[in-house]
This record gives sequence, structure tokens and C-alpha cells, in this order.
Amino acid sequence: MSRFGASTTPRPRTVEDLLPPGLLAHLERLDIVSRKVFSGRQHGERRSRRRGQSVDFADHRPYSPGDDLRFVDWNIYARLDALFLKLYLEEEDLSLGIAIDTSASMDWGNPNKLDTARRLAMALGWIGLCNHNRVSVHGFNGEGIQSLRTLRGRRRASELGRWLLDLDPGAARVPGTFADSMKSLAAGRRGRGVLLVLSDFLEGDGVEEGLRFLGGRGDEVICLQLLAPEEVDPGKSGLTGDLRLEDVEHGGTVEVTVTPSLLRSYRQRLDAWCGSLRTGCTRRGMGHLTIPTDTDIETVLVEMMRQQGYIR
Repeated sequence: MSRFGASTTPRPRTVEDLLPPGLLAHLERLDIVSRKVFSGRQHGERRSRRRGQSVDFADHRPYSPGDDLRFVDWNIYARLDALFLKLYLEEEDLSLGIAIDTSASMDWGNPNKLDTARRLAMALGWIGLCNHNRVSVHGFNGEGIQSLRTLRGRRRASELGRWLLDLDPGAARVPGTFADSMKSLAAGRRGRGVLLVLSDFLEGDGVEEGLRFLGGRGDEVICLQLLAPEEVDPGKSGLTGDLRLEDVEHGGTVEVTVTPSLLRSYRQRLDAWCGSLRTGCTRRGMGHLTIPTDTDIETVLVEMMRQQGYIR
């Protein structure tokens, strides 16, 4: 018996499967945008709006007792007989977190949602590594969180790729929820920065609560919602006739007869759900982007995410 939406394409087996060499040069010119100001633990290569110590001059301010005399502008002192300090744009050390939903519903569709998440995470991680960000990746499902932390520099790309390749989808019917995962993820995050969450967000309960956990710690959160073509338009993908549908995460089945009216109702509910997720993200100051898995990764990055201001 054929299973609708069962993945038919091979799973990526090598780092080159995740990130083809021909794509590397295009990604090296990109950077992930941080619209918030964070205090990094060491100097990086990202220009911050904070004042600090770097080679890029920003402004002057009057000298105060105790200030470092090395930053006094002696030329101004010679002209005005007054002490002023040079201020510089500080280089910010950005923490980039990438969280990947590995629940059972992600291991579905053509292209497979989890495999698409692996490829997108590899591309985003590569961009972060090229810009000397502190990159951490996390896999989450009802069974818990697994993490690879604090990667920096291009030489760590292979380690990132191997970790992503080893990610396995979670088992069905596990007790944890999206909210539980986000609570654990928020509690385990080190420092503040940009957090990208890759998921289908197709969970009846707990999504709003999970977003609240993420929004409470000061990260700039961007939710990337991955949907397979079979979910976006099941009729076009061949869903028809009398069927028994199974919930791959929580168990249970339902028998349906697929009609044009049922497909229209499904699409309305899907659009409403995605719209409510987008509204919830906006209300909490988070980003949201829906990404069909049959979209080319370069198109996602260079066009879709850049248009939304997440990448430059």
C-alpha cells in the first residue's frame, strides 16, 4: 500500500550533498542581519551600533576623569585646549543559533522536510562561520534537545555538516510538546543573538506557549516554517479517493473521502494556521517566513530571506 507524502528521494549522505561546492561562493558574500544590539563575549567582525574599540571612527565625547588617555584626540586638544575622546564603532561578536525540529512530522514530504531543514541549516551555518559568528545548532523533538555548540570559522564547516547528517527523526507518540522543547532550548542557550527555528509548526497545542519561552530571553527569533508540496496543495500532489489518514506524531487514524470541497476547507484551515503563526510572531517581535520544501536553497536565502531583511 502506497503512503501519500512518503519521501522517495535519497537522504543526504555527505557534506557535499548538504552544501554543493558551487553554492559556497554565492553564500560567502551574504551575512545574517541582527536588528538588535547584543553584547558579545569577544570582538568579532560585525559592526555594531554600540561604541567601543575598533578601527572605524564614530564620534567624539568630552573627557571624563578616569577615561583611558590613549583615546584622547590630541589634535583637538591642541586647537581647543580641551580634552575629547575618540569613539569607535565596536565589532560585535554575534551568537547564531539554529534550531531544527526533528519530530516525526518533519520526516515527510517530497522534498523531505527534515532533509530540507538540514540543507538550509548547513547553508545558514556556513554563512555564520564565514562571518566569524559563534554558531550553535540544536535538534529538538518530544524526546529532548541535542546540541553542537560554539563553532567558529570555516574550518568547522565539516563538523557542522557531519552533525546535521547524523540527526535522526524522533519517534512517534512521544510525550513532549513543542512548548517543552522551546522551554528547554531557551534555558540552555548561551548568550543572546539570532535564533533561527526550522520547523513545520504543525502542532495543535503548545506553539504559542513555545514562542513565549523563546521571546522571553532577548534573542532575535526568526521562525522558518517548512511545508512540503503535499501539505501546501494535497490535491495537486495526488491526494484523492477514500483514504485512512494517520497522525504520525500522536497516533490515531481518521477515514476521509477527498472531495474538492474538503480540499478547499483544508487549504482555508492551513492558511488560517499559518496566518495565526505569523501574527503571533509579529506580536512578539519575531520574524516568520513560510518556505515550501521544493524551493531552491539559494532562492530561499538570496531572494526570500533577503527580501524580508533577514539576510543582506
